[in-house]
Amino acid sequence: MNLLDQIVETKLTEIRNMHSRFQLRHFIDSELFSRSTQSLCNALGQSSGLAVIAEIKKASPSAGVIRTDFNPVNLSKIYESHKADAISVLTDQKFFQGSIESLRAVAGVSHLPLLRKDFILDEYQVFEARANGADAILLIAEILSANQITELTHAAATINLEVLLELHSTNQLEKINFAKNRLIGINNRNLSDLSVNPDTAIRIKEHLPSEVMTVAESGLNNKSQIEKIKNSGIRAILVGEHLLHAANPAAALQELQQWCSYEN
Repeated sequence: MNLLDQIVETKLTEIRNMHSRFQLRHFIDSELFSRSTQSLCNALGQSSGLAVIAEIKKASPSAGVIRTDFNPVNLSKIYESHKADAISVLTDQKFFQGSIESLRAVAGVSHLPLLRKDFILDEYQVFEARANGADAILLIAEILSANQITELTHAAATINLEVLLELHSTNQLEKINFAKNRLIGINNRNLSDLSVNPDTAIRIKEHLPSEVMTVAESGLNNKSQIEKIKNSGIRAILVGEHLLHAANPAAALQELQQWCSYEN
């Protein structure tokens, strides 16, 4: 069993536990559920440069603990003050040491669109995201059927959440209705073996409809990579470890923003 299979198996157990403890009403009645959401897609599209989704995560299976002085609220304030276009909060607990509470805490202080990044397989997780301040959710095509993608995208839309649909290979393209899923993330990391190829997003972008907005994810940490991304027509990047490994995340984000400027 590879890592992705392990994660999915764990997530299914968590979902069963969630169903046994709650009804959907539990999320609908929460304070944040009724607040207005922001459009992640619009925020990325309005950026004057290559848009940046800055990620908040404590650890990963490939890197271990990334940041020991991990404070999601402080990081969100740094990202916002240094003009990230959106923030991603990784909420998986077992494999990434995240939490839904971190998303909720960031939602209490941030004015940027918030993406809940997790391994979402069930409608309850969609509603949980909304109830804790998310404006958008990540769906991973590799762990979902075409029907699941359709159903979870519809569930998100009914409660005013957007979807960033992630893929890693062209094998997943046949699952996607691009009329419904117009915001596509391409992960440079293979989630089965954790290998990274920074050119994956550029290669797969060529197979996507021109009207789709594309986000390159993972392994982006230098100017030459960013230049290639800018030249490919990809509209945004999602960056976490590069910022979180930095002694000064603010300075690292400021430098990244310079790389992402179309004037450079």
